[in-house]
Amino acid sequence: METVQTAEAMVRNVKAMPAAERVRFFSLLGAAAFENTSQNYSHAEVFGDVNAAEFSAAEAAEYLEVSVATFRRFVQSGRVVPARVVGRNQFFATVGLKAFKRARRDVKGGA
Repeated sequence: METVQTAEAMVRNVKAMPAAERVRFFSLLGAAAFENTSQNYSHAEVFGDVNAAEFSAAEAAEYLEVSVATFRRFVQSGRVVPARVVGRNQFFATVGLKAFKRARRDVKGGA
């Protein structure tokens, strides 16, 4: 008999895994997803929904690897511009954050 888990239980179980095992799990999952090599997936098919996603300020700060306070200074100075504002909440486009992160990395001389 097959055991079915809820999504919440599965997330708890994955979080409880040691880091190395979690990496192995997602590697196997990814390999299985792309097992059919006769199918050539385009970048848009694989990452299309991610490119359209918006980040909250906290998520954007985490993505940029800075504190929320530093991220807020970037926004105040106009270096990062919200894609959408709902009430007091600001949302930031993935494309803009990627460009900003790349520009910061280039200025720092990173790879």
